[in-house]
Amino acid sequence: MLEGMVQLPWWGIVVVALVFTHITIAAVTIFLHRYQAHRALELNPLISHFFRAWLWLTSGMNTREWTAVHRKHHAAVETEEDPHGPQVHGIRKVMLKGAELYKENAANRALLEQYGFGTPDDWIERHLYTPHSFLGIALMFAVNVVVFGPIGITIWAVQMMWIPIFAAGIINGAGHWRGYRNFETADASTNIVPWGILIGGEELHNNHHAFASSAKFSERPWEFDLGWFYVRLMQSCGLAEIRMLAPARPAVDRAKPVPDFETLKAVVGNRLHVMADYGRMVVNRVHKEELRNAAADIRRVLKPLRPLMLCAEERLNDLDRGTLRIALAHSKPLEVVYRFRLQLQEIYKQRTASRESLLDSLQEWCQRAEATGIKALEDFAETLRGYTPQPT
Repeated sequence: MLEGMVQLPWWGIVVVALVFTHITIAAVTIFLHRYQAHRALELNPLISHFFRAWLWLTSGMNTREWTAVHRKHHAAVETEEDPHGPQVHGIRKVMLKGAELYKENAANRALLEQYGFGTPDDWIERHLYTPHSFLGIALMFAVNVVVFGPIGITIWAVQMMWIPIFAAGIINGAGHWRGYRNFETADASTNIVPWGILIGGEELHNNHHAFASSAKFSERPWEFDLGWFYVRLMQSCGLAEIRMLAPARPAVDRAKPVPDFETLKAVVGNRLHVMADYGRMVVNRVHKEELRNAAADIRRVLKPLRPLMLCAEERLNDLDRGTLRIALAHSKPLEVVYRFRLQLQEIYKQRTASRESLLDSLQEWCQRAEATGIKALEDFAETLRGYTPQPT
């Protein structure tokens, strides 16, 4: 029977396969995604080239192609031009054929020219990695068989399937389909789970779409981004430099009697955080109170209301709008809370207004919110007027 250079028990084979696939995940999330596509960090050339070589061996992925397709996804998210949005292509196709969608779009030369800028174009990229992408996969196959014997074929197969299934399929599919949302982005992105371990932090997809240029994907205290852990570790060793992070949540100065220009700066510069706070502090709280106090028949009407109240208005379809209108007719407090949410968003839409006009609008909103008699809304208005930008 053929034997490899290294003999391992079954659990050793499992460990090797998981370590190999984990390095591939790290290469995708750190090198391709955070560094190449979004320029959220800088990498030491040796680390950068190690990731390039590893991806060539384990996936055959081309840096320019992957970067261009991903940038196109952000530029055209959930429109007809989105390379792999499940709202466009269907969740089944994205989950099962996500890698094929990448290849189809990577063949578009105009897309590569428009979105593939700033990617490696050195001798080894032009003469080896790009024209001979399959050679790396074949070389990894041979190495696995020589080192581990026939079981090396299984290790190799797991490596080949890992990115198409977990990154191209699950993240691009489920990450725009099911999960929870910290931020009400204009797209349907979700955080699949709060602990980004298996796919290196990519599970926190809604956070990423909210702050695409941030090197860190975790936003809430209970969330964990393993890719960010590795970035910080490399930073401590002088192998990485962080360029961009999401804006810090505003600080709160409760001694402020009215909103001032510092408040306005914090509110305008942290729209997603402010609206997330409104959802958590007002919508969630009032919704729970109304469910608790409502009769059984009304409770059934109000129960599905919360996600619709938090959804960006442009993402609501006619059925959603009808459901929202009928449900809000059964609860005056929720109707008021929803109306004030829309009015707060209107302040952000006054792009041509002067600072003085915006501040007047914010002060008026706070005064009216504090006079509603809804405790959660009054508490939020008190918090809002004390918002202050965090020192950078």
